[in-house]
Amino acid sequence: MYTDAFMQESIRKVEAAREANMKLDPRRMTAEEKSVLLKTYHPDYREDQFENLVMGPNAGQKVPVELAKLLQGQSRLLGVDIDLSKPDYETDVLIIGAGGAGTSAAIEAHNNGAKVMIVTKLRMGDANTMMAEGGIQAADKPGDSPAQHFLDAFGGGHFAAQKDLLYKLVTEAPEAIAWLSELGVEFDKTPDGTMVTTHGGGTSRKRMHAAKDYSGAEIMRTLRDEVLNRQIPVVDFTSAIELIKDEADRCCGAVLKNMETGELLVARAKTVILATGGAGRLHYQGFPTSNHYGATADGLVLAYRAGARLLYPDTLQYHPTGAAFPAQIYGALVTEKVRSVGAMLVNANGEVFMNPLETRDVSAASIIRECSDRGNGVPTPEGYAVWLDTPMIELKHGEGTIEKRIPAMMRMFGKHGIDIRKEPILIYPTLHYQNGGLKISDDTQTDIENLYAAGEVVGGIHGRNRLMGNSLLDIIVFGRNAGKYASEKAKSVTPGTATLAHVAAFEQQRKDAGVTGDTLSPQLLPDYTRKVK
Repeated sequence: MYTDAFMQESIRKVEAAREANMKLDPRRMTAEEKSVLLKTYHPDYREDQFENLVMGPNAGQKVPVELAKLLQGQSRLLGVDIDLSKPDYETDVLIIGAGGAGTSAAIEAHNNGAKVMIVTKLRMGDANTMMAEGGIQAADKPGDSPAQHFLDAFGGGHFAAQKDLLYKLVTEAPEAIAWLSELGVEFDKTPDGTMVTTHGGGTSRKRMHAAKDYSGAEIMRTLRDEVLNRQIPVVDFTSAIELIKDEADRCCGAVLKNMETGELLVARAKTVILATGGAGRLHYQGFPTSNHYGATADGLVLAYRAGARLLYPDTLQYHPTGAAFPAQIYGALVTEKVRSVGAMLVNANGEVFMNPLETRDVSAASIIRECSDRGNGVPTPEGYAVWLDTPMIELKHGEGTIEKRIPAMMRMFGKHGIDIRKEPILIYPTLHYQNGGLKISDDTQTDIENLYAAGEVVGGIHGRNRLMGNSLLDIIVFGRNAGKYASEKAKSVTPGTATLAHVAAFEQQRKDAGVTGDTLSPQLLPDYTRKVK
């Protein structure tokens, strides 16, 4: 409930301007205006929040300071005696991570006749996939095409995407939707069975397929059930803490840690797929996050120490609409779908200050500008925020639209006494997505032979900014591809002698580069211990 006097006064201004605001069609920014805005206000451009790596495959390149500590950190196996010759698990394809990418990979590898095993440090489905709300893009309707999808995504990513990966993403998108439908995903449809599609920020066509506003949960439910029905082994509450290579420098497994007992285990495999997700729980620059509890950049650390390159590790996505009030849901995702169905962003004075469907980086930077230099933010216990005027939705589309199209949002705020059908909501950017990640080829293989990667741990697919709906698409397209390619490769692989020589070599690099500190990596879980002064 909004009991603060300033909030109540600001709401009255929003309500007074609502009818006029609904008639507005704010112009899109020019390319030059966007460039100036991003360089001035977007967190990716705060030079003091980045540092250059001094060792490893990306030496000389900048990354967030929090990530640099982990990438150049100490292995958890230093000084630990572990017998790699007696594996606890042996499989053809080892998949590390059990979100949308990992489960998609497991299903396709299983289809190809491989012996598959999934390990995950939490439980299957404890992943950013589960928390995705807005939808999944695919150009599968008349008047649209993969070529148009490519142009939207390439431009939205500042023309920096790896073209072969983006081509695969958009051309295989229609098949991905069909595959999910066949597995049982219940997408929104009209009475005659036609898929309901909407716009997202930066899209020139309505190609967003959704399951209300819990699309990721519906997709994850379906993939999880398929993995369980196939009886694919899943080892949960077990983290990968180091990759294993053979004498030919090929990946051939991982050292695992039971998160409950601390026991170390050895998993040998012919091929390995990293599907470990993002890094939001590192809380770069102190931002809140929409990410799940385990999103601590583990895959980047493991692969980097083993010799894999990163692409665009300095680019993060701050979703423009994270919940800013009340404190209980601070940072929680407010899906872009709220804007695509009619809500507009409004400042403390009731003024619309941007087109509601600008790309995410431009939207986030616009909100930060409004709350900082322009002084038009609404004070909250955590800082400042702007309004997302949700009552506009039903004024535009009729009573019942919110409950039908974005029921999860209605419930999330309703638990705290805020009826989004009648009252606007306060939002501010939240750390949402890892644009950069591991560099892969179009067969999803990293620089390390027999080490594959899929999902948010990968960089290059979206360039330096991602459009709404392309992450759920990414995990399906590249998760499936990773499963197919890794399982096919496994048919011809005979692993050599297992070794952790790269761990010792990395530690020597640390010493040679003068890296000090005893930060252990991967981090595994976020650190929320209260610091005592």
